[in-house]
Amino acid sequence: MRLLKFLIILILLLTKNTIAKENIMILKLKDGDVKIELFPDVAPNHVKRIQELAKNGSYDNVVFHRVIDGFMAQTGDVKFGNSSSSDFDLRRAGTGGSTLPDLKAEFSNLPHERGTLSMARSSDPNSANSQFFICFVATPFLDRQYTIFGKVIEGMEFVDKIKKGDSNNNGAVSNPDKIISFK
Repeated sequence: MRLLKFLIILILLLTKNTIAKENIMILKLKDGDVKIELFPDVAPNHVKRIQELAKNGSYDNVVFHRVIDGFMAQTGDVKFGNSSSSDFDLRRAGTGGSTLPDLKAEFSNLPHERGTLSMARSSDPNSANSQFFICFVATPFLDRQYTIFGKVIEGMEFVDKIKKGDSNNNGAVSNPDKIISFK
């Protein structure tokens, strides 16, 4: 009986650890690795999309096309923002997405705090696709209007070093930093 209890506890611990590892991703930037915890219980469809695009390498070499000091860094335009793609066009970066359909909003009561990852979208709440942003500071005016899908748990100092954009041009970045990999 003790052996059975031990085996059950061991299986539960291993399963929990495996699930926890599935919800951790590493965003590799020029200055270092950023560890991100995903929130599948809060935004399951958005987490699934991020994982799917990351798994097939869609985010690798995608630029941070809009970075506003004291606000956020936006990336994820896998169509026009991939610096190694023939479709790369920095002027159009931020207007594209993936070939997958847009996602229905999964708003929550989680706050947009420093390190929060949230989906970018157009004025249509159900238009998130592949683009996302990382908050440099708390941005409560975004709460319950954008889908939060994760948070930086290590390496925010590397996010802080992402090249900032022109404040007179809505944060557009010339010669932007890029995602090296997202796994």
